[in-house]
Amino acid sequence: MDEGLQAPAGAWEPDRLTPRQIVAELDRYIVGQAEAKRAVAIALRNRWRRQQLPPHLRDEVAPKNILMIGPTGVGKTEIARRLAKLTGAPFIKVEATKFTEVGYVGRDVESIIRDLVETAIRMVKAERMEAVRERAREAANDRLVDVLVPLPRRRPSRGASPLELLLAPLAGPSPSMARETAEQGEEDEAARERRRQVAERLRRGELEDELVEIEVEDQAPPVLDIFGGPGLEEMTINVQDLFRDWLPRRKRRRRLPVREAREVLAQEEAQKLIDMDQVVAEAIRRTEQAGIVFIDEIDKIAGRERGHGPDVSREGVQRDILPIVEGATVMTRHGPVRTDHILFIAAGAFHVSKPSDLIPELQGRFPIRVELRPLTREDFKRILTEPDNALLRQYQALLATDGVQLRFTDDAVDELAAMAARANEQAENIGARRLHTLLERVLEPLAFDAPDALQGEVVIDREYVRRRLEDILQDQDLSRYIL
Repeated sequence: MDEGLQAPAGAWEPDRLTPRQIVAELDRYIVGQAEAKRAVAIALRNRWRRQQLPPHLRDEVAPKNILMIGPTGVGKTEIARRLAKLTGAPFIKVEATKFTEVGYVGRDVESIIRDLVETAIRMVKAERMEAVRERAREAANDRLVDVLVPLPRRRPSRGASPLELLLAPLAGPSPSMARETAEQGEEDEAARERRRQVAERLRRGELEDELVEIEVEDQAPPVLDIFGGPGLEEMTINVQDLFRDWLPRRKRRRRLPVREAREVLAQEEAQKLIDMDQVVAEAIRRTEQAGIVFIDEIDKIAGRERGHGPDVSREGVQRDILPIVEGATVMTRHGPVRTDHILFIAAGAFHVSKPSDLIPELQGRFPIRVELRPLTREDFKRILTEPDNALLRQYQALLATDGVQLRFTDDAVDELAAMAARANEQAENIGARRLHTLLERVLEPLAFDAPDALQGEVVIDREYVRRRLEDILQDQDLSRYIL
């Protein structure tokens, strides 16, 4: 999770985040689009408000799904992604065009919820494993001690006759048996002392580069390929689980440095310390109460049925999505999951179609409509410099690893913003993604020369930007291919 976007403890309940705080956090990474930020902030806060209601009223309050309308590259996906990171909620992004109507080859829409549950399980499992990390590392160190200094094996008694063994309880141990016991005790004490010394050296980090051979469980499941229609990917997973339960766990030996072996063993020990039944139950609860599904490119399945060609299943996909959005029970391999309170955020450019081309029932399930405006030259300037993950900071950090200190003058930033706006006007408007293309073109010689032929401070000014880009922008045919 990004620094500054850490969710509070109990990750999925945003009880410390008011709408203003949510917008303030989103402002750190996304420029403009205040209306969309306000809409998602209110929707998120309403989820917490619903949790405070009496049980008989809580189940009646449905989430207000959001439809974002705007050209590509203006921040639709980024808003949803940052929102999920901010709250620690299970989140999945899907493309509407990847799903087909039931009866056609392709993925069915219920796989969205199954994938969301798997995402939630990974999140909860990671949290639980982090909670037991110290105990797991201690257990891993104990196993490393066993590998580096194995306990001495008990030697079979030698020298005692069967009669001596039979009479030992009555007459006491024979001299030979007493001598062997004493020798065994001395060896055990010496081994314990060596183990204490090795354990202490492990704690001090003195053996990190020592190679050890460890035995770990092979986590790779049996690979089974099943060909068939929609939904059979779930059957494939269930068959793999069945074989995993029936077949004995395979072990394999790995030769690793101590520092890497400790991490491998700690992961294995953490797996033993967590209860996967509790993890799955908590993951399903979070999915049902806090899950967020972002459906991109929904405008590509909008449009009236024509009955032939590639558009034949458009309306069918909408009809299949409808019950999930309005509330249904989806069967997963972990049990049933209800979708009544999952928040759905749909987005599309709607250049060719319009929201009213969606089937009326689906339109009604997205009551909040937000239009994201195209980015302007001023927006591009802010994107380059203001956010915590601003593009110029990213490139400066990348080249600093090779000893090159990039410095962009104010007029260079102005020129980059102006050229991005101009390129979007002359060719397709791809929003902020145009800045990536321009910066790669501008910084290509520097990235190639560093660190062999370039070190120290490099100043990027307006003239340098123009030299790298002016010829391409003037040739509109060429700019369509390069920019």
